[in-house]
Amino acid sequence: MKKLLLCVVALAAMFGTGARAQDLSGNWQGTLKAGKDLRVIVNFYKGDKDAWSAKMYSIDQGGQAIPVTSVTEHGSSIKISVDMIGGTFEGKLSEDGKTMTGTWTQGTQPLPLTLVRATQETAWEIPAPPPPPKRIPADANPTFEVATIKPTQEGTHFSIHPTGSGELVATDASLAYLIKFAYEVNPRQITKGPVWLDTDKYDLTAKPDMEGQPSLKQMRVMVQKLLADRFQLTFHREKIELPVYALTVARGGPKLTVNDTNPDGNPGYGGGPGGMRVVNSTIAEFISFVLNDSIGLPVVDQTGLGSARYNFILKWTPDASQSQPGRMAAGAPPADNADAPPDIFTAMQQQLGLKLESTKALVDVMVIDHVEKPSPN
Repeated sequence: MKKLLLCVVALAAMFGTGARAQDLSGNWQGTLKAGKDLRVIVNFYKGDKDAWSAKMYSIDQGGQAIPVTSVTEHGSSIKISVDMIGGTFEGKLSEDGKTMTGTWTQGTQPLPLTLVRATQETAWEIPAPPPPPKRIPADANPTFEVATIKPTQEGTHFSIHPTGSGELVATDASLAYLIKFAYEVNPRQITKGPVWLDTDKYDLTAKPDMEGQPSLKQMRVMVQKLLADRFQLTFHREKIELPVYALTVARGGPKLTVNDTNPDGNPGYGGGPGGMRVVNSTIAEFISFVLNDSIGLPVVDQTGLGSARYNFILKWTPDASQSQPGRMAAGAPPADNADAPPDIFTAMQQQLGLKLESTKALVDVMVIDHVEKPSPN
């Protein structure tokens, strides 16, 4: 027994225990060379179950807190995952515990990053968060006072987003997409329209007739008015049976994080083909903005999750059918890519605890009665 004890002591002296906890608490700061210098701060603190948690700040890009998904510590190796922006930092802690030297990776571009423990004298100031934007009152009925609609410039890519001042800006957007946005329908729920409904693309800038940022519901109604005024859109509704996907909660329950930072704000969606960061979204909004663009068929919400708002990340491998114009995806990665995420159906179940099942259902469709190309500005 004595020999065994001496052997264990000797091994511990040679290799260390590997489990000695490091004190990471406080701010660590460094400069990321990303075309221009970006100052980064990572604040470590003890979270649930005495594990390390963190928040990240890019103080030259507004300085708003970015939640860190996980902090992994293994000896002197530190890994930080920031799913909200699709980034990771992997570094080594110096022997004196004052420096982490490593690499920041976001997308496919790794960049060197050294984080230094800040002191009272060296700490960078984190900017105060900007005040929340002024909102148009919830009971108001705004309209677009001025709207510029022009054929898309060559080389323009699709986007649609509200600005901080409340304007709606869209580029390379078809009338079919504007209808989809305004009325929350899948493209298959729009019938009898002319061919150019999908093929003609427009750049749009529209300013509300009152100061402030409209809610998503108000923005949709304003676009509905714009379509009637500038495109002379009229339609009627019918119910027909269509192939659909029913969205339900999978066995084990949903794997979603309730948004608790700005529940009254509009939802946000960011990312590229096969990867989506979702902030402050209801399931109905997620269906409208993401699923209807990603899987083709209408999606019927049967989750029962109601108006709750969530933050989550969804990563999937698009299939060939998801490379059509207007879809989020741009084609599948090579089949031999062992690290590729699963298809969207498997990804939804594994990552979100939600299940898509193919079925048929009676759904509302918009039957176009009349539409014209947009009137001059």
